[in-house]
Amino acid sequence: MIPVRGYAAHDARSQLVPFQFERREPGPRDVQLEVLYCGVCHTDLHVARNDWGISQYPVVPGHEIVGRVVRVGSGVTKFKAGDLGGVGVMVDSCRSCENCRDGMEQYCTVSGVQTYNTPEKDGKGHTRGGYSEAIVVDEDFVLKVPANLDPAAVAPLLCAGITTYSPLRHWKVGPGQRVGVVGLGGLGHIGVKLARALGAHVVVFSTSEKKKQDALRLGAHEVVVSSDPEAMAAQAGRLHFIIDTVSANHDVNAYLKLLRRDGHMVLVGIPDQPLQVNAMLLMSGRLSFSGSGAGGLAETQEMLDFCGQHGIVSDIELIALPAINDAFERLHKGDVRYRFVIDLKRSA
Repeated sequence: MIPVRGYAAHDARSQLVPFQFERREPGPRDVQLEVLYCGVCHTDLHVARNDWGISQYPVVPGHEIVGRVVRVGSGVTKFKAGDLGGVGVMVDSCRSCENCRDGMEQYCTVSGVQTYNTPEKDGKGHTRGGYSEAIVVDEDFVLKVPANLDPAAVAPLLCAGITTYSPLRHWKVGPGQRVGVVGLGGLGHIGVKLARALGAHVVVFSTSEKKKQDALRLGAHEVVVSSDPEAMAAQAGRLHFIIDTVSANHDVNAYLKLLRRDGHMVLVGIPDQPLQVNAMLLMSGRLSFSGSGAGGLAETQEMLDFCGQHGIVSDIELIALPAINDAFERLHKGDVRYRFVIDLKRSA
């Protein structure tokens, strides 16, 4: 076994503290990564605090991982020592159910294994994530990181990037379409960059006028303050597609009104309370409303390659691992533009 140091939450009320545990030795198909950078996702905060009632303690969060390959198993063909690799929200799946066969491992119906806080496939303990100095992952679940991008700023693409890219690609967003992005945070700011690169006309909706210049800098063509009734009314019936990144409770019907006939709105944020959807709004324009999780392995690699081609990375603030509790407090308050990334080589 490999001794590993990281940070863990031991219950819903305590701060993350130093924690030592063990990783398995690399098997024939495994890749061992020295973790260089790990993004701080809002999911990490939810799970550390057991907001969803699913946490398995001790929790070592982190599923936006970029690392340096240090060892590979005898059967590994895609990576060698010294390569950069990325690990996102999954580290295994059953590989045989319909969804896995279709390349959508994120929707595995049998034994999907998340990067942290789910049972290990062998039944021995539960997974622990990237707030740690090393991780061992089957090569099929390790992604290639574009060499031309800043690896620290790539880390959030492994969750926030693919979570916004997947629905944009699934709904074939592209030139000639007007696309709304609701919320300009960790997810939304990457969604703006991706939608713009796909050729869409991008309209950002924010509760804050203070983010207008940022939204334009990131690639938005228009910015609408969602608390302004006149500004919202001016967008009614104009949008082909909306990606809603907001995790707080909010009125989705206010945005459904902005869709054209046959328009679609997809939710990628995770509010902690059920949302109320007006059925008459959907029927009045043959509208559709859905949710979307992360993407499968092939789609995640496609997203990384696309970002490499277009020079897309997350806007980040680098922190040291001991600063994670302060970062969690700031994340809870929305005080980050736009993603914290832990530099595992920094000690303070």
